[in-house]
This record gives sequence, structure tokens and C-alpha cells, in this order.
Amino acid sequence: METIGFIGLGNMGGGMSLNIQKAGYAMVVYDLREEVTRPLLEGGARLANSPSEVAGLSDVTFTSLPGPKEVEAVATGPEGILEGIRPGSVYVDLSSSRPTLIRELEPIFRQKGVHVLDAPVSGGKSGAASGNLAVMVGGDREVYEKIKPILDSFGDKVFYAGEVGAGSICKLVHNMIGHSVRQAIAEGLTLGVKAGVEPEAVWECMRRGSLGRMRVLHEGLVRTMFRGEYEPASFALNLAHKDISLATELAREYDVPMPMTTLAEQIALQAMNRGWGDKDSSVTVVLQEEQSNVEVRADHIDPDRAGRFISTHPDE
Repeated sequence: METIGFIGLGNMGGGMSLNIQKAGYAMVVYDLREEVTRPLLEGGARLANSPSEVAGLSDVTFTSLPGPKEVEAVATGPEGILEGIRPGSVYVDLSSSRPTLIRELEPIFRQKGVHVLDAPVSGGKSGAASGNLAVMVGGDREVYEKIKPILDSFGDKVFYAGEVGAGSICKLVHNMIGHSVRQAIAEGLTLGVKAGVEPEAVWECMRRGSLGRMRVLHEGLVRTMFRGEYEPASFALNLAHKDISLATELAREYDVPMPMTTLAEQIALQAMNRGWGDKDSSVTVVLQEEQSNVEVRADHIDPDRAGRFISTHPDE
């Protein structure tokens, strides 16, 4: 069985490395704070004196670090991974980092005969400890398949995203959308409560309805954006614009700031002015495609199969 090196044993790295060790792999570890290595050392791991030493003793070396600055320093700085890593081994960065950085590092390591993957994770500290993590992997697919059992030891949703850097791009997009949705939810909750509804009732309505099922993600976009088709409408844009306008009117009545919702209303109005009122409300994505000079198409995905994902979350 391979020897696994792990550098960075913080909130995320600590849990992930322990799960790798529990799967039976021999471990070599390093962190600037030696005290965080103790749980692994107690389980039989070897403590290295530098990232270079970790890489020299390992078949697969992982890093889990705060950001691009730390990743670059640990990978190619003095006593870094590049100094010690052996040809034929694999370097996997689990950090949420800059996609262009891993793409710059990959050819440098390739010259030494080393494979590089980026594999950022999503699930937080509790997910890292329990193994309930999504792992988004970019790099050579054959290398991914080879080390997938190791990834499976700390992530329950491991998937291949594409060439090197693809995992990091997916992670940034995931978090960007998550934070934006959270802001919209906060606007809705504050409006609902200030207008006189109990917080639990607003929350229950959100999660029991189409929003909570994330129908737009699991099925709606597959039928519309991925095909470039917005007719017949599941929910027409003119009706969506009417609803969102009524919501912003209510917000003005109760003095509730609604920056995300106001922006969504203006985007819907732009689409209405194109004469798209009778089309599906998701037709607003065409404006984003035009401004970005890209079309998002994946018409090979079966919308009925995608829709079955939400059928496992029925109304209570």
C-alpha cells in the first residue's frame, strides 16, 4: 500500500488526513504547528521536518493550505515539495486556490516526472471529520482513477471535473453561487419577518417549495439553458417579473433593503424588453450568456433523469 504524505493539518486537513490514516495508509505528515500532528503520530504516522521531506517519503503528497500564497510557497519554495518529490509520484492540492496557479505548477512538476491534480473539497470542518465531502478533481483522468481509492477514504462524493485547474474552477463557482444564494435567502427572511410572518413559517415555505427542492438546478436548467430552449414555458417570465416586482414593492413598504432581488428584477425587465415575456422565466440566462460571450450547452443530459434527483426529497 502507498505511503501518503499530508501537509497542512488545520480545520480541513486534520480531518481528511485522519480519515486517510483510518483507511490503513501509512502516513508522513508536516505542519508548522507541530501540536496538530499529534493525533496522526499517535496513529503511527511519521513526522517530517519539511514539505520536501514529506514528498521524498511519499507516493502521493497532499496539501491542504489557506490559499494560493501558501500553496506556491509549499510547492516550489525553499524546502518545498518540488525539491524532494520523486519521479512517478503524485502531488494533489486540496486547497481552495487560484486555478491559474495549479496550471502554472503542473508543467514544472511534469518536468520532474510528477503528476499534479487539483482536488478542492466542499463540506466544511464537520464534513472533513466525518468523510462527508465533495471532492472536485482536475488533472489527468488515468491518474485520478489510480488514486481515487485514497480520495474515497475522506470524501463520499468524489468526481472528475476535467483537466488540471477544473476542480478549482468548480469549487470557486460553487462557493460563489452559495454565498449569492445565501444573500437572497437573507433578503427574503428579513422581508418576511418584518412584514409580520414568523421566521419558521417563512423558512418552511422556502424549503418545501420549488426553491428548497432546487428544481431550477436539478431539472430546470437542464430543460432550458443546456438546450437553448425556453418554450413552452414552465413558468413564464412575465409572471416571474410580476411576482418579484410585488416583492420589491413590499420591501419598500417595510423599508427592507433588497440589493440582490432588485438586481434580479432589473435583469428580468431587460429580458421583458426583448419581447421574451411569454418564454420560460429562465430565459434571463441568455442575457448573461451574451454578455459573457459564451453559450452553456449540455443537451446530452436527460432532463427526466436529472429531475429524479429531486423526487427523493418530497414534501413532508
